[in-house]
Amino acid sequence: MRLLALLAAALLLTVFQAQAQVYGPYDGYDGYGGYGYDDPYGAYPPPPVYEPMPRYREPPRERRAPSTRRTAGTIVIATREHTLVYTTSWGEQYVYPIAVGRDGKQWYGSTRVVSKREHPEWRPTASMRQKNPRLPAVVGPGPKNPLGTRAIYLADGLLRIHGTNDPSSIGTNASSGCFRMYRQDVEELYEMVQPGTRVIVER
Repeated sequence: MRLLALLAAALLLTVFQAQAQVYGPYDGYDGYGGYGYDDPYGAYPPPPVYEPMPRYREPPRERRAPSTRRTAGTIVIATREHTLVYTTSWGEQYVYPIAVGRDGKQWYGSTRVVSKREHPEWRPTASMRQKNPRLPAVVGPGPKNPLGTRAIYLADGLLRIHGTNDPSSIGTNASSGCFRMYRQDVEELYEMVQPGTRVIVER
């Protein structure tokens, strides 16, 4: 009789353990990488949609008092300072950090804005493709586009002020001659400047 009671208790304990749900460790859940969220039988629900933290911190945009040495309605690029200053027609100045051309790829002088384009395509030049045959003929809009979301074309259209898909390059000599800006900066500048705007590139 005692043996029968022990067998019944062991069988009952086995049933309860089979019904119990065992959860894995909590470590890693907050990192959005420790669990497979496409598993419908996982212990935790999918995390909410979130924006990843950027790898860089954008400095606040400056505003300067009007300066008599800068002409209203003009963009002035100070290459050594990695700075672009746009003076509006009413005299307010917007100062932006930029990336400039690498040594040997810098251009200085006076030109004008000839056109603007939202979500531009990037077409590597023949010399770029000769150096790197893996480059495609055209890169469409999107996160892989080196021009970012806006492009302001200067001179013959090959020199540009544009966004970038590498914001960590801002403040350095990194481009093939063009001027890179943070996304929100170039989008702000894009709305203010018009074709015909004078652009002065200083050393």
